[in-house]
Amino acid sequence: MRAEAALLPRGVVCACSGGRAARVYDEARRLLAEGALGLMSFGIAGGLDPALAPGALAVGTAVAVDDDLLPCDSSWVEALVAALAGAHAGVIVGAADPVTYPLAKASLHRRWQALAVDLESGAVARACTEANKPFAVLRAIADPASRTIPPTALKGITASGRMNPFAVARGLLARPADLPGLVRLGGEARVALEALAGAARRLGSTLGFEAGMARGHD
Repeated sequence: MRAEAALLPRGVVCACSGGRAARVYDEARRLLAEGALGLMSFGIAGGLDPALAPGALAVGTAVAVDDDLLPCDSSWVEALVAALAGAHAGVIVGAADPVTYPLAKASLHRRWQALAVDLESGAVARACTEANKPFAVLRAIADPASRTIPPTALKGITASGRMNPFAVARGLLARPADLPGLVRLGGEARVALEALAGAARRLGSTLGFEAGMARGHD
């Protein structure tokens, strides 16, 4: 989302996808072709581990994509964990479609012992693995594992990562019962974005990459 990109330090090159996996993959390949030495999947995520509340930071050690487990760069992971006190390190699930129900979240948690799920990390991991480039994941939990995401919420992001309040309003006209869930989800997203902003400030313009690369990478 543009709201996530706005949190990044000045000088960081980024791309927004609106959670469209195919667009993420294309943008990741473009950035790598233009000379990126590595990529970070950065933003909010859905919680899979029931212990993680909104605002908890999750650093990926690997990304589960379909039936594969793609390891993040270990030195970059170490640098992120060292810089972000209290961050949780573990598997992130890269999903092709939104995971909106607690039962689906619980199933993914059981399968991978994963911390969180998002719609971008899988494509970033695939593109970097194919190009033999390092990648990392830094996410902040928005909706916890117990939360159901209202269907109307899925209408709120365009392919360019911008908010689409008119689409949400139209959705609420058809599904007014979604309003309490939308309000709750909005509050959780704000908490997650605040946590991400703090993490970005601590990491600075390298997002931990330079410190990790000083020790080499996988």
